[in-house]
Amino acid sequence: MAPKTPPDPATSALPVVCLLGGESTGKTALSLALAQCLQVDHGMAVRCVPETLRGWCETAGRAPLAHEQAAIATEQSRLVAAAAAEPGVQLVIADTSALMVAAYSELYFQDSSLVASARAEQSRYGLNLVMGLDLPWTPDGLFRDGPALRDATDALIRRELNGASLPYQTIYGRGEARLQQALRAVGSWLGRALVPEDLALTEGRVPWQCDNCSDPDCEHRLFTRLVGEPRA
Repeated sequence: MAPKTPPDPATSALPVVCLLGGESTGKTALSLALAQCLQVDHGMAVRCVPETLRGWCETAGRAPLAHEQAAIATEQSRLVAAAAAEPGVQLVIADTSALMVAAYSELYFQDSSLVASARAEQSRYGLNLVMGLDLPWTPDGLFRDGPALRDATDALIRRELNGASLPYQTIYGRGEARLQQALRAVGSWLGRALVPEDLALTEGRVPWQCDNCSDPDCEHRLFTRLVGEPRA
C-alpha cells in the first residue's frame, strides 16, 4: 500500500511530475497534453522531458542491450534535472524516469543493479503518476512486446514505489478524462484548483477507495463504476 500524502512542493528537491507505466499506457500523450494545458490554460512555465529510452531505440533501430541500460537511465535523470534547473521553470513533466529503465533491465535481463539508484532519483521528484491499465494495448512495431510485459512492468513499478514509500496517484480514463484526472492530481499536490471539483466525489456518493488500495484490478473496477454512474 502506498502512502497517499503528497510531498510538499515547497520542500521537494525537484518540481517534477513524473509519469510512470508500461508500454501502451498513454504516458507520452498525457505528458504532452498535461504540459500544454498547464502552459496555455494556467500560465505556468512548464518543460516536458521526453523518454530517453524511446529516442535511443528510434535512433539505433533496436532495443538496448544489458550493458547499455545504465547510460540511458543516467541520461534520463540528467535531462529531468537540467529541465528543472532552467531559469523561470515552474514545473517539469517527465515522460518516464530512470526507474522505468531499471524496470525494463530487470524484466529483460534479470539485472536489478539499476534499481537502487533509480529509486533514489525517484525520491527527488514531487509527484508520481502511475498510468492505469485501462487503455487497450496496441502494437508499435519495434518497441512494444505485448500486454503481459505491460502488466509485469506495472507490478514492478508499484513494487518499487511501495517499497521505497514513495506516494503515487493512479491515472485512468481516455483522452480528456485522463487529462482531467491528471490535472486534479497535480492541482492537489500544488494546492491549487486546476479543474472543477468532481460532484460525485464532493457529494460523497462514491467513496474513493483507491486511497487505501494499490491493487490495479481493484482500481480499474472502481474507476469503471465511477465513470458509469449517472450524474445529477
